[in-house]
Amino acid sequence: MGALGPLGLCVLAACCAQSPGPSPLRPRGCNDSDVLAVAGFALDSINRDRRDGYVLSLNRVHDAREHHQENLGSLFYLTLDVLETDCHVLSKKAWKDCRVRNLHDSVYGQCKAMFLLNKPRRVLHSLAYNCTLRPVSRRKIHRMCPDCPSPSPIDLSDPSVLEAATQSLEKYNSESPSKQYSLVKITRASNQWVVGPAYFVEYLITESTCTKSQGSSCLLQLSNSVPVGLCIGSLTRGPIEKFVTVTCDFFESQDQNPGGENSAVETLPGMEEVPQGKTAPTNAPSQTPPRGSVQYLPDLDDNKPEDGRETDPQEAFPVKLDLTTDPQGEALDVSFLFLGPEEQRLLVLPFPGEGQRSAECPGPAQESSPLVLPP
Repeated sequence: MGALGPLGLCVLAACCAQSPGPSPLRPRGCNDSDVLAVAGFALDSINRDRRDGYVLSLNRVHDAREHHQENLGSLFYLTLDVLETDCHVLSKKAWKDCRVRNLHDSVYGQCKAMFLLNKPRRVLHSLAYNCTLRPVSRRKIHRMCPDCPSPSPIDLSDPSVLEAATQSLEKYNSESPSKQYSLVKITRASNQWVVGPAYFVEYLITESTCTKSQGSSCLLQLSNSVPVGLCIGSLTRGPIEKFVTVTCDFFESQDQNPGGENSAVETLPGMEEVPQGKTAPTNAPSQTPPRGSVQYLPDLDDNKPEDGRETDPQEAFPVKLDLTTDPQGEALDVSFLFLGPEEQRLLVLPFPGEGQRSAECPGPAQESSPLVLPP
């Protein structure tokens, strides 16, 4: 027995030596000023990266972890609750300049993002993101407002939807002093009974080579045309006459800033001044696009279990973001973000789960209705 004592201690020591230490990820308060600033930059990056859909706005920070790495800065692992706005991503508008949709028309969801911040070297860089979005519950909205338009888009190929788009665009063209526009793509549609059936549509338009004399025969355009604006139109059929409305918002032509994401770092408090053009090596691009996607899922009521049970939160918003599954992490080359010939490698860990979340999370929501807050 005495001989086994030291052996047991040796085995125990070996096991302890191999056990992982405490996580380097530090929980952060979801209402901390620097966390909110980084969350805003991360959402800006997500919106810039997209080519389809509407600009997402920050509703609240759901969770935030920080991994500080010497010389490289801090890698933030962010979970963000978001709301869709009425600005199309092609408008290049900042999310703070866009209007969040009315509650009955809301699309809400959650994004996970990895974002690198280095204040002294003025580096802001989005590594990756993934988002899952859903329309607000039709059933719950109907209980609150039976006469509200359906929040879930109806079939975009419905002839009545196409009629609302073409007739509203025809109205816009008839009132335009010179340029004429063609329909590229219908992006949203809903209906409501007013004095009769009413259809509400949003659609992308492009500049047309047609003349005013050609009228409606030239309203349709090939889908690969470059959109120049977003129109919101409606068609209401009354007992005697029909009513058509339309407004159009044109996209501004915006060249990409040579500084990329780094150029925005000047607005973050605590940054040290660095001469312009010195935020990235001259022999490498100032940034690489983040890896990510935005997934649109149907209304939760559409796929609710037949037994009436609520959908599991992880199934309701299945947002995953793993650049690695190795618990020890993997090194990612980020040399292009920094000056100097030295190779810079950032340690990336698996995206954290719900455990060890700060007591200060989630943060306060801009829109606090439980109908648009992911569980």
